[in-house]
Amino acid sequence: MFSEEFTQFLANNMLLSVLFVGIGVALIVNEFSRFTRGYQAISPAELTRLINREDALVVDVSSLNDYEKGHIVGSKHIALSQFDPESKLLAKAKDAPVALVCRTGMTAGGAAKKLVKAGFGKVFWLDGGIAAWQQAELPLAKGKA
Repeated sequence: MFSEEFTQFLANNMLLSVLFVGIGVALIVNEFSRFTRGYQAISPAELTRLINREDALVVDVSSLNDYEKGHIVGSKHIALSQFDPESKLLAKAKDAPVALVCRTGMTAGGAAKKLVKAGFGKVFWLDGGIAAWQQAELPLAKGKA
């Protein structure tokens, strides 16, 4: 009984059925890639713990102008256009936790991929970026580092 009704529903709603299957596959692929990409999204609270407990290197890949408007205290600035995993600053932190930050959290993901590809083992990016940091009412420093 149920299988007949289900088969009839699928036949009558082919587009809806295909969309449902497509969305399901997309969700599964997205979740799988999230676990296998080699870096992890963290919240402002998790970043605070990482800085305090593991002395994480925080790298802000925002533009210099955005960095000077407000950045996480103690963060280092490397513009994305100059981001190189082999730079002195990053190379000496290859075995330490490295957290990447930008204005909204979108740009830092690309930098995180570069670090993972270069062999960094503990790579994180601030989900939501500086905007999420501010929303959590955490302090920002202004001006140059």
